[in-house]
This record gives sequence, structure tokens and C-alpha cells, in this order.
Amino acid sequence: GRVNTADGRKTAWVNDRRCSGEVLRRLSETLVELHGQHDDRGLLNPRGHRALLDAFASVSDLLDQTRSAWTAAAKARKSVQATRDALDAVRSEEEFLRHAVAELDKLDPQVGEDEALDARRRQMQQAERIRGDIARAHALLSEGAEPSVGEAQRWLEGVEAGEDTGLTAPLNALSRAMVELGDAQDGVLRVLEGLEFNPGDLEDCEARLFEIRALARKYAVQPDELAVHADHLRRKLAALDAGDQDLSDQEAALAAAEAAYQALADQLSAARRDKAESLDQAVMAELAPLKMERAVFKTLIETADAGPEGYDAVAFTVATNPGAPSGPLNKIASGGELSRFLLALKVCLRGSDQTKTLIFDEIDRGVGGATADAVGRRLRSLAQSGQVLVVTHSPQVAAQGGYHWRVQKRVSEGVTLSEVVPLDTDDRVDEIARMVSGDTITPEARAAARALLAS
Repeated sequence: GRVNTADGRKTAWVNDRRCSGEVLRRLSETLVELHGQHDDRGLLNPRGHRALLDAFASVSDLLDQTRSAWTAAAKARKSVQATRDALDAVRSEEEFLRHAVAELDKLDPQVGEDEALDARRRQMQQAERIRGDIARAHALLSEGAEPSVGEAQRWLEGVEAGEDTGLTAPLNALSRAMVELGDAQDGVLRVLEGLEFNPGDLEDCEARLFEIRALARKYAVQPDELAVHADHLRRKLAALDAGDQDLSDQEAALAAAEAAYQALADQLSAARRDKAESLDQAVMAELAPLKMERAVFKTLIETADAGPEGYDAVAFTVATNPGAPSGPLNKIASGGELSRFLLALKVCLRGSDQTKTLIFDEIDRGVGGATADAVGRRLRSLAQSGQVLVVTHSPQVAAQGGYHWRVQKRVSEGVTLSEVVPLDTDDRVDEIARMVSGDTITPEARAAARALLAS
């Protein structure tokens, strides 16, 4: 319950434990159901009519299956849309991908190739310089030193042939020098011939190296990352090529999910339409004792937008007289008629939910006499399967209750207070007698009250 103190503070309690107002409100919704002529949250609210029909039809299992099928179809629809969006995004770069993959496949860069080519290039450049130096040395030996020494040796030999000039030792040295020069020249030539260097190899190495580095700059990666980047582009292209098939598979799954939902929604709709006729007949049977035998109650089911609970829009409609137009309960029926329609409908729907306490707030307004007695008997019938609280000014209705309380106001120290007072047997008689005759209770009124209580 809720306690409101004089200083304006409010506290909520459940089973003697404090709780928030929201917890109390939610708990109250599951335990208490309030009905009145002007209550737009209960039977008068068309938004809740489908749920009431479903409860009457006992289709909770089918409802759960339909909700699950709707969720599955929505998930499949989302997956299809995501795949379409992804394919559209990839297709926008398809031409680039195919060109890039072809370019990278043609070059076929390998991990570590840039470093290996750079090292080989430096080696070949260094070998070229060494070979050039040796070649120049060989040229000097071939073209300068040996001929000069040979010519000097011939001149000296000519001088020595005529007389002893002491040139024997120098000539012997020159002879040895000629031999050494020849050996040196032959050795240099052998080394020169052993240094294999093809300028074309250097050009090929540099061309390959420059191509790799150019592509690395083009795709904004390191040279050693080109191979990995090529694999990445190939996968994107493969995903694009396989995307149409994947999309086709997902669309097939979506179609199957939608078909499954449609089949369940059709079953649910058929069950609703079948039970709607049963509900209409049950309500009409209840209206006759309530002196509305000429009224017509009709559950209207129309096709609406599909949703988790099917595609039916349900509304309870009434026509108070044959041939009169039908329409919503609260638009067509008068106050007294509306009370009886609501009561008849609740009697028929009570079997679908016996867990709540039903509260009827002046549902007998606008009726009296035999009709009020019929209303009271229907309320007592409802109380056989659950607790029913009735706020009434009708003695015929009050007399049907098993327990009675009087709601009264009193003024204490200038403050108006509302009280709920339990009534014993004599108090019940007096209170119903007062409802019959007014403030002055006559013996006849008491007798009438006793008769009502005994009926």
C-alpha cells in the first residue's frame, strides 16, 4: 500500500517492506484490475482488445511461436540488408581492386625481396668498380711497362755486345723483371677474367627494386608489406565475387523465415476469428439477463500491419438495437448500457485470468430495479472464481456482496478524512436500508434490506 503523511511525504509498502512507488505500481498492475464507465485503461481501450481476445482463445503457445518467428525474420532481414550494404560499398571499388590485384600479381613481390635486391645491387655496384680498377691496371701493364722494359733491355744488350761495360747485372735484373711483369700481367688477367659482371644484371636488379618501391609508395605500405597487402586485396575481391551467392543464400533464408512467420500468423488469425465468434456468442448470452437481449456485441478483426503478435487489429463493437450502427463501446452505449456491456464482457473473459482482484467503480450507474439485481448477481458470479471489490450506490448490487464496508467522510480538527468502516450483520442491514429509503431508516426499509440480503 501507499502511506501519505500530513507533511506530504509518500511511502510505498509491500508485505511490510518499503519499496519504490514504481515497484508498487507494477505489482498493482499484475494483482488488481480496475473497471469503471470512464476507465480508458481497461476494457474500453481498443489497444488492449487483441490481448483480451488472445487470453480468451488460449493461444499463448501460438503467440510465443509467432513472436519467435517474427524475431527470426527480423534478424534475417537485418542480415540481408547488412550484406547488401557491404556489397554496395565493395562494388564501388571493384575496378580499383581488380586493377590493383592484377598489378600486384604481375609483380609478385615477396617478403624480404626488397632487402635482398638492395644488397645484391650494392654488391654488383661494388664489383663493377673493382673490375674497372683491375682492368685499368692490366691495360697499363699491357700497354706501358712491359714494352718499355723490353726495349730498354734490347738497347742495353746491344751496348754490352761490343765491350765489357758492366751491364750484365742490370740486364739480368731486367730479364727477371720481364719475367715478373709477365707473371703479374697474367695474374691480373686471370683475376679480371674471374670477375664476372654483366651490366644487364645490375639494370634488371635496379629495375625490379625500383618497381617494388614504387608500388609500395602507391599503396602506402612498406615494401615488405606488399605481399600481405596483395593477399588482403585478393580476399576483398574474392568476397565480392562470392558476395552475390552469399546474398542469394541469405535472401533464401529470409524468404523461409518470412514464410514461417506468415504461416504462424495465419494460424493465429484463424484461431482469433474462430474464438471471436465464441466470445460474441458468450457475451450475447450474458446480455439477455442484463435486460439487453436486443443488443448486439461483435468482435471486429481487420488486417493491419504485421508485427510480433500477428497482423490482426481487434476491436470490441456494440449495437444497442437491431439495425442500429455498431461502434466502439464507449461511443455507442449509454452509461447504463456501457456498465452492462463491460460486466457481460468481463464475465466471459474472467476464465482467462483469475489471478487479479477485480475492482468495479460504480459499474451499476444508470441502472436500477431488476437490471441492478441482474448486475449484482453477475458480480457475485464473478466472485466465485476470484476476489471482486465493488463500489456501489445500488442496494440490489450491495446486497449480493459477501462482505461490506462503508466509505464515509468526517471532519476532525478542521481536516476532512475519508474512512473505510467494516460492517457487521446489523450494520449491513441498516446501510442497505439507508440506500433504499434515504437518511431516515424505516421498518419497511429494513425489511426490504433483509429481503435483498436473503435473496
